[in-house]
Amino acid sequence: MREIVLDTETTGLDPADGHRVVEIGCVEVLNCIPTGQIFHRYLNPERDMPADALKVHGLSRDFLADKPRFAEIIDEFLDFLGDARLVVHNAEFDLRFLNAELARPQRPPLGMDRVLDTLALARRRHPGQPNSLDALCARYGIDASRRTTHGALLDAEILAEVYAELSGGRQTSLRLGTIAGIAQKVLVHGLRQRPAPLTSRLTQLEAAAHAAFVATFESAPLWNLYLEPAVPV
Repeated sequence: MREIVLDTETTGLDPADGHRVVEIGCVEVLNCIPTGQIFHRYLNPERDMPADALKVHGLSRDFLADKPRFAEIIDEFLDFLGDARLVVHNAEFDLRFLNAELARPQRPPLGMDRVLDTLALARRRHPGQPNSLDALCARYGIDASRRTTHGALLDAEILAEVYAELSGGRQTSLRLGTIAGIAQKVLVHGLRQRPAPLTSRLTQLEAAAHAAFVATFESAPLWNLYLEPAVPV
């Protein structure tokens, strides 16, 4: 399944107060695995940058002054999304801002029916525990040290790793690794060995007849290679 892990940075907390999107970061994943395809844009919000927001993401008004406006990248953005499901942490916040931006040029909104909210998913998996992105990184052993400030693309990349964990990604790989390790221990000369060999059903007469038959060969039969003592595991 194609999904888009998405994050935004904004000038504030509520688009109804005139706040705007200043960065969009998207990471494409197929079956929870990043494909390497991304969408990333800094945006000119056409307004000032409040000090509180600047402390969060570090995107100044001067830095954003020459960046495209949202209306200029709408088609490219929507084409990248396609009809994929959107994976967003605290999705209501990001969708409210994106839909406010889409409403300006009278474009249809992004529906919550196509969104998977990883915050809601984490709260179901870990009720009563902190479920911020940083908390989930700590819980799943994901390195978030590069996250000195918030950034939409960086947060989307980290969220993609968190999403894989919430979907059971690492647990599955660990289970497969364990099975592979067990299989390796019971393989001798490429054959799978029983933990306890079965008792032979050959009679002494049959075994003697077989040995006499093998003695007629000009060279030792190949299967003798598999009768060597097993390597200790």
